[in-house]
Amino acid sequence: MNRSDLLAFMRREKYAVEASVSPAGPQAALVGIVVGDAFELVFDTLDATRKARNLRADPRVAFVVGGTGASAEQTVQYAGIADEPSGAELDRLKQLYFARFPEGPTRASWKGITYFRVRPTWLRFSDFREEPPFVIEFTGADLTTLR
Repeated sequence: MNRSDLLAFMRREKYAVEASVSPAGPQAALVGIVVGDAFELVFDTLDATRKARNLRADPRVAFVVGGTGASAEQTVQYAGIADEPSGAELDRLKQLYFARFPEGPTRASWKGITYFRVRPTWLRFSDFREEPPFVIEFTGADLTTLR
């Protein structure tokens, strides 16, 4: 699996399960995602959501991308660090997000809407259609070669 194949797989998926941590324990939610060229994930949410509160307190986050629909036996497990970009960087990421979610500009006017960007610290692609399954992991320095 090369960089472009991994990006293409992740970009085919419109939604991912996001998991964050609260003082009460783990919490998960389905979010609409867009994948940037450096494998960063971007999603929007309201600032009063549990995920927003959790990520502001502890920016470590995990996702499962794929595993449904046509890619039911292929997934990317993804761990990273979230932030809330601002200024020109936020504008750039919103344009990327709006290209994937045409209803995004309407939500942008909602009170309390915010955008999170997640930069990866670990990725694992698994393809269970093969025997034995094909699994490849990217960590640390490996991730820089993906970018």
